[in-house]
Amino acid sequence: MIKPGTRGLSLKYLLAGALLITCIGVRGGAREIGGGSTKRLKIGLVLSGGGARGVAHVGVLEWMEQHRIPVDYLAGASMGGLVGGIYAMGMPMSDMRPFLRSLNWDELFSSGPAFDQIAFRRKEDKRSFQVGIEMGYRQGLSLPLGVSSAHYIGLLFDRLTLPYSDMKSFDDLPIPYRCVATDFLKARTIVLKDGSLGSALRATMSIPGVFPPVQRDGMVLVDGGLLNNIPTDVIREMKPDVVIAVDVGSKLGDMASIGTLPGILQQSITVMTIDGDRRNLRLADIIVAPELGELSVLDFSTIDQVADKGYQAAQAKAAVLDKFSLSESEWEDYLAQRRSRIRRQADILSEIRITGVDPEAQKILSREFDDFVGKPLDSGKLESVLTRLTGQGRYESLGYDLISGDSLPGKRLLEIRVKPKPYAPPTINMGVEIDGSEVNAINFTIGARVTFYDVGWYGSEWRNDIKLGFGNLFATEYFKPFGRSGLFVAPRATYRRERQGLYLQGVRILENEAEKIGAGIDLGLLGERSELRAGYEYTRVNSKTRIGVAGLPEFNGNINLARLRFAFDGQNSPTVPERGVRFISEARWYFSAPDTGEGFLQLELRGSSFKPLTERGSIFGALSAGASYNKSKAVFQQFLIGGPFRYGALNRDEIRADNFGLGTVGYLHRLTQLPAIVGGKIYAGGWIDYLYTSGGLNSQYDSQRNRTAISTGLVMDTKLGPVSLIGTYGEGGRGRVYFALGRFF
Repeated sequence: MIKPGTRGLSLKYLLAGALLITCIGVRGGAREIGGGSTKRLKIGLVLSGGGARGVAHVGVLEWMEQHRIPVDYLAGASMGGLVGGIYAMGMPMSDMRPFLRSLNWDELFSSGPAFDQIAFRRKEDKRSFQVGIEMGYRQGLSLPLGVSSAHYIGLLFDRLTLPYSDMKSFDDLPIPYRCVATDFLKARTIVLKDGSLGSALRATMSIPGVFPPVQRDGMVLVDGGLLNNIPTDVIREMKPDVVIAVDVGSKLGDMASIGTLPGILQQSITVMTIDGDRRNLRLADIIVAPELGELSVLDFSTIDQVADKGYQAAQAKAAVLDKFSLSESEWEDYLAQRRSRIRRQADILSEIRITGVDPEAQKILSREFDDFVGKPLDSGKLESVLTRLTGQGRYESLGYDLISGDSLPGKRLLEIRVKPKPYAPPTINMGVEIDGSEVNAINFTIGARVTFYDVGWYGSEWRNDIKLGFGNLFATEYFKPFGRSGLFVAPRATYRRERQGLYLQGVRILENEAEKIGAGIDLGLLGERSELRAGYEYTRVNSKTRIGVAGLPEFNGNINLARLRFAFDGQNSPTVPERGVRFISEARWYFSAPDTGEGFLQLELRGSSFKPLTERGSIFGALSAGASYNKSKAVFQQFLIGGPFRYGALNRDEIRADNFGLGTVGYLHRLTQLPAIVGGKIYAGGWIDYLYTSGGLNSQYDSQRNRTAISTGLVMDTKLGPVSLIGTYGEGGRGRVYFALGRFF
């Protein structure tokens, strides 16, 4: 019974309380937090997917911490799942922005280990066949399942989640956490709440076509944002009192924004997900939607600006959010309770276990990790080993985890997860070359390298090359290493058909065609960035005049030679480097060769060096030289000079010389970036060539001669290889404008 005089007052307070509850949309009663006597509303935070736009979540979290607003439950999708997972594991907000800025996003989205981190033989593959997409023929011709192999991003997640590797449930994190993925085979949302946290983070942001799907619990999982980009339904199942949703998804575009292919693709994704987003947002009590404009989902270059947008969006909701602010003492209690659940990892490794490959490969790979046993895990050192092994080309990626060991308490078992390439072996590398230095004789060549692994022995390679077009090539080599010493043996066989011309005063007067069939064997020592070979080679040569009046000797003969070859490759790209050194030196002793009277020695050197001067500019130098120590003119052993990037002011192979030196000094400046689907960077450059020659086929070049030329133009690093448009001018008024595909110094 209400006492007289108090009814109006009580009714007023009841109405005010009801209004407050209605405003915040509370769907449950207050609960006791942390076992104490203080009761407050439990808050669930939902972070949506949105690619690079998800960095705005960081600003929202910063604002909430500064205003002492707790997060008791956390759920996310895609990029929201990543940011939410990192926060749920206990990373301080003061570290979040520096952490995201420190990430090499190009590397995380890359197709695998960078060029300067892959094995020497894989460097050779990428230099000889420069199309940027590797294919395979495991079950018919097929491509990788994603543009990125997820190697680097997998290592990142393994490192971040390592302290929680034996966690039974995501409820055991400092903040109970959920993320969502999409079952790609059954088109359903999967809520990830236990098991491997690292694989959960990989799954929730495995964008189809960008990252390969994650196989987990018998399912094929991809990006959770496809079906549930704002998982408020998931957070509701965790029974919070208040749900705050942060929506960073792209908005529907207008006619102008869908006028491009990227705009159409973005609009298509938004249209497909918008109905689910609208439905799930209705389950939220408070919505924070940062104004991110036309920011691309793949543009990670503006971390601070995007995070600031999130902070501003939270500030705009201050009138509502501040209602959940704790007192300073309550906040300190909350932080203490959260910190008490953070795990640190310092256990001693007692065992190594390899998974994902057959027992023979497990035995061989396990030797790589012997040095880690009996010590605390050094993640940096371990990831270097895993990247090196991935760079050998046999596997798509390698990852790691710690699990409970079977030996003494406090010691752990290191599990190395090896993921074979689902499309290979064999691997197929493609190459396209176009020489457009002569308008009336544009030369086109297409080729492929097919490599089989572990034929006969683990670690062996059977490499097969084919090139068709201006020059034809069929070559095969079997590479057999001896243990981990680096020693190897490599028998090989080759068929080659090539053309050689003869020029008089800059005019080609004839062209010979030569067929060469040969075989050889090398013994060598293989390093991470170098290779030393010594071997013997036998070749049968048949030549004939193809165009013009006979001038070069036509002969059938044998070439017998021994060679010593050393190659080093320390550059950062097989196409257009910005840093590093590469060189190849070779000594050949000809026991016999057509049109020569006795044996002779020949030396040849090729190399280039690139050094950054600024963030966008690099200077470079290139050198090639050769010397023949023979008394007679061995026509088909002479050095050929002229053409793109080999003194471009002259025709291709215009000069024949017994001895030569060609030096180049230049500068490259990065102008802009091509769309990722097309390639890499665009450069403007200029360089000066200095050429010295002596000896030759006729009197025009028999005497010593020096020449200088200057070149300038554009170089585009594309998926097909470097595309160049160059203008060059040399002495005597010799000059040309030409284009080339597939070669740059």
